[in-house]
Amino acid sequence: MKKQLQVQQILLDQINIPIKLFTSFQTLGLDETDVMLILQVQQFQQKGIGFPTPAELSDNMTINEEQCSNLLRKLIQKGVLVIEQNNNKETEKISEVYSLNELWEKLYAEKEDKTEEHADGTIFVLFEQEFGRPLSPFEIETINGWLDEDKQAASLIKAALRESVLMGKLNFKYIDRILREWHKKGIHTVEQARDASKKFHGNQTTKQEGPRTKRDTSFYYNWLEGED
Repeated sequence: MKKQLQVQQILLDQINIPIKLFTSFQTLGLDETDVMLILQVQQFQQKGIGFPTPAELSDNMTINEEQCSNLLRKLIQKGVLVIEQNNNKETEKISEVYSLNELWEKLYAEKEDKTEEHADGTIFVLFEQEFGRPLSPFEIETINGWLDEDKQAASLIKAALRESVLMGKLNFKYIDRILREWHKKGIHTVEQARDASKKFHGNQTTKQEGPRTKRDTSFYYNWLEGED
């Protein structure tokens, strides 16, 4: 009888894991450590802990707290882990929880544009390279808002980032203004944005009476001559 109870306890002490997570995680740009961290988040949630700390998660893994924190940020950037607000009506308290719904939707999407998916993942790296620092949670959410809510193509956001560099106005407000202006003018492709930028910079050059000092953008922002 005691052995039977132990078996029942083992059967109850499990988490449900979609098979496609094991067979298709590479298509989302994830590796085995990412998957293990996702499973740790899921098992904490099953215990009623919706927002485990990096320290709590790393206790069950072979990575330290800092590495765990970096991995969490990476998963958020890729859009497979989302921080949501949970409003408890009984206690009237608002708390943060991790959501894996976006991950399951990405795994089971019927059609997937792999090129655009890859661009979505690398766009955060490009922003961090140009800003010279990790992005803040607010900045990550801003980029996700451009992608998910405004339905902006990752390539067009990349073009707006490059335009802000060329103009020497590297900030999120200016990039957002560029995207909104392009939307008003019906600019929806990189080619259209490139043509508009050439015309704009051409007009600016004719207005200059003397030579102007320009920032060196040859590193990877030579976009007016075409995509790298």
